[in-house]
Amino acid sequence: MDKTLLASVLPPIHRDGWPFIAGFAVLAGVLAFIAAPLGWIGALLTAWCAYFFRDPARVTPIEPGLLISPADGVVQAVAPAPPPAELGMEATPRPRISIFMNVFDVHVNRAPADGAVTALRYRPGKFFNASLDKASEHNERQAVRMTTADGKDIAVVQIAGLIARRILCTLAEGQHVRAGERIGMIRFGSRVDVYLDGGMIALVVAGQRAVAGETVIARTLAPGENAAPRAGVVR
Repeated sequence: MDKTLLASVLPPIHRDGWPFIAGFAVLAGVLAFIAAPLGWIGALLTAWCAYFFRDPARVTPIEPGLLISPADGVVQAVAPAPPPAELGMEATPRPRISIFMNVFDVHVNRAPADGAVTALRYRPGKFFNASLDKASEHNERQAVRMTTADGKDIAVVQIAGLIARRILCTLAEGQHVRAGERIGMIRFGSRVDVYLDGGMIALVVAGQRAVAGETVIARTLAPGENAAPRAGVVR
């Protein structure tokens, strides 16, 4: 079988997922020992766990000035909001794109642009449903400030959800990343917010599905270009 076709059917597993998959497999074995029907339930849970931790390859657009989605999921909102105070950015509201990941989405997060990590700040918090707007303010989060290759000041914030209990961020301050590069993951339902630079325009609308490492969510404005928000319609 062609390797590309095989990878599309059986994508690689993120290394952070193997301990969980092994735990589910052991549980399935215990349940099967107790009763065969319970073993089948355990097997289904193990398969779902492997599915959750899948880490497929992505094809990332590399045109200068583009901002690529850091997460798979549905765009919850595109609206102005002040960035997390702990990042030291100006408190003036700026366009924020919120992407909600349900438990069936790929949860590996990716860098939205080429650039340098200028600040990393973790803040403990609550575990409200990540689809709620208050999750951006009150939930546990890992905030990342970046300066893109074309000089834009942006932020990417990984937010824990209702059943998420672990945010993994593999970045370090001063690190240079490439658009589409893996930067971490959030386990079991969560959200990622992206705060745009004032010189950028959002290209997605609420309700649209985004694919990490592939969907263009924003771009740098051309000189004199209007930054009016986009509209969308269900068809």
